[in-house]
Amino acid sequence: MNCDDAHPLVDASVDRELSAGDELRVREHMAGCAQCQHEEQVVQAISKATRSATYYRAPEALGARITAALPPIASGEDAFARETGAQPVRPRARKPGWGASSWLTWPRLDGIGSGGRVGTPSAGFSWLTGALLVLFALGLAAALNLRHPAAGGAFVDEIVSSHVRAQISGRDLDVISTDKHTVKPWFNGKIDYAPPVEDLAAAGYPLVGGRLDYVGRERVAVLIYHHDKHVIDVYVFPPGSTGPAVTASPPPTSEGYALARWEADGMTWWAVTDGEAGVLTGLRDALLARLGGG
Repeated sequence: MNCDDAHPLVDASVDRELSAGDELRVREHMAGCAQCQHEEQVVQAISKATRSATYYRAPEALGARITAALPPIASGEDAFARETGAQPVRPRARKPGWGASSWLTWPRLDGIGSGGRVGTPSAGFSWLTGALLVLFALGLAAALNLRHPAAGGAFVDEIVSSHVRAQISGRDLDVISTDKHTVKPWFNGKIDYAPPVEDLAAAGYPLVGGRLDYVGRERVAVLIYHHDKHVIDVYVFPPGSTGPAVTASPPPTSEGYALARWEADGMTWWAVTDGEAGVLTGLRDALLARLGGG
């Protein structure tokens, strides 16, 4: 990332509106760019001055004067009558009956079209409205529960979002190499652990590079493999380094992406791809064989 890329993102970074990946790249650029650091300080100063400015509340009398100065609100029939000269249609008086005495009574509409106001809903109508809202809330909760499995759902969402974001942005590779002796040293100094790196080309999973990403509020190493035309992101980090959610077993798929998790060589491994779940099984087996069975 250069200054032209970072400059438009400074405001969003100060307001904490960037995605985890973009925030990481902006921070890495700013660490060595005095110009962008100065730009961030200016934005922070403006934001602080805005928040500390005195708030002036408008006097209540002002609202009353504005309301009094507004023209009276006319119904649709009255407006139509003024424009066409026709006689406005007035509502007919309600006849007593089932609707007037039942618990299912709709709001009174007395006076609409003649300068009156809408009446207050009956207790029965309020009860019905509350029941419908409760049913809607229960349905929404059930839908969300089905969409996001409870076991490790938040962490799974982060992994899938990271994979999709990298593919869409075109920044899925920070270091491009098929040589593990190039990819592994690239992580030195960028994270506080050394991820195992293996080229699995002989098993049909060639290593193409790696990148840093921000998952579970920590920097993690991501190894990128290819299988046929599918990209596989493999997230590698020490057990427990990104919170308790990593210990949960992932669902076979999430949002159409296959997921797998395993432990090997003192590390936790998560893999995600848009291919079939069997693709990840083959990669895991090949990796475990190379690492001596974990």
